[in-house]
Amino acid sequence: MQLQEKVNERVKLIFIAIVFFGGLFLGGCERRQPPPPPLVPEVAIVTVRPQQVVLTSELPGRTSPYLVAEIRPQVSGLIQKRLFAEGSDVEAGQVLYQIDLAPFQAALDNAAANLAFMRKAADRARAAVEASIAGVTRQRATLELARTNLQRFEELFKDRAVSASQRDQAVTEADVAEAMLRAAEAQVESDRQAVAAAEAAIGQAEAALETARINLGYTRITAPISGRIGKSNVTVGALVSAHQPMALATIQQLDPIYVDVPQSTTEMLRLQQRLEAGRLAPDGRGQNKVKLILENGVAYSLEGTLQFRDITVDPTTGSVILRIVVPNPKDVLLPGMFVRAIVKEGVHKQAILIPQQAVSRDPKGNPIALIVDAEGKVGQRMLTLDRAIGDQWLVTSGLSSGDRVIVEGMQRVRPGASAKVVPFEAGRKEVGTPAGMTPPTAKVK
Repeated sequence: MQLQEKVNERVKLIFIAIVFFGGLFLGGCERRQPPPPPLVPEVAIVTVRPQQVVLTSELPGRTSPYLVAEIRPQVSGLIQKRLFAEGSDVEAGQVLYQIDLAPFQAALDNAAANLAFMRKAADRARAAVEASIAGVTRQRATLELARTNLQRFEELFKDRAVSASQRDQAVTEADVAEAMLRAAEAQVESDRQAVAAAEAAIGQAEAALETARINLGYTRITAPISGRIGKSNVTVGALVSAHQPMALATIQQLDPIYVDVPQSTTEMLRLQQRLEAGRLAPDGRGQNKVKLILENGVAYSLEGTLQFRDITVDPTTGSVILRIVVPNPKDVLLPGMFVRAIVKEGVHKQAILIPQQAVSRDPKGNPIALIVDAEGKVGQRMLTLDRAIGDQWLVTSGLSSGDRVIVEGMQRVRPGASAKVVPFEAGRKEVGTPAGMTPPTAKVK
């Protein structure tokens, strides 16, 4: 038994020694194997392709009515009726207020009676002129007869057929007839002046009648334009005066409606320089079309038209006003509402756009992008950005057609390193797992 136990112990020691030295041998073999190749990170890229893009500017603005009319009385009087509902739509010519017309009707009747009196007086003056003209005709005949008699008496007096007294009487009769003709002619002129005065009085009376008729019409205060009327500032029974400073009510035309948008002179000059340099081209018929975004962020359904750009710069803001005319058939836009206007600047025919996530910043804040060249090496480019268009940046310098810009996986590469490229697909999970490795799985706790 003792011998058998000694044999078993020796066998155990030999087995342990074999296992120990075998482990050492296997460990040395593993250390002598070559290391695995380095893993190449995978990045998603987009290839730069110039494209035609319509450039726009989003500017804040406010709406204002297309037409505004403040209603004021043109005659003084007492308001008898208000003939509209506050906040309703009114038509041009619709009666809004009625002023007490009794005194104006009396003034009209008085003017009409005065005109009739003046016309009768003119008729009498014309009749007097005709009578005076007839008297002149008779006096001329009398004068001709007196001169004939005087000539006859002169001849008879030479022949001593008549006495000197008879000749003198004939002379006197001729002088009297001539004097009476001059008096008749003066009466005609006087009567004609009376007719002219009567006709002038008729003109004045007619003007007074027309004024009275106009004032009577002004007692019906009507709407000068079509639109929506606001609240009434007076009630029935109020006494109003002609051309008073306080408006009775205000009418505003809301369809179409104006949108006034300020644009900085800096932006205006920059746009002009781009157009002159040929980097932007007009968008043809659609150049003046403007889209609106309402206060709640919803796009307005109808497009407006850029009407004009003001020529005066506001010295306090350094901007000019762009006036846009927008259809408003459903009265969605109200005066004073804040909106954002998307104004077209022009067409960029060779625009370079890259996703915004492809752009990072260096320690100084300058925009940079990583690219992959034809040999698979990563490079860095300094960029000049113009603006954001949707989820993309418009690049003005730093990239050219055919460059492959890294969009995903930038954190796993550095300039000068190698990278494996795959096309970028918007909306997929970010790439970046090194080639040949499986992504780690989440552990369930």
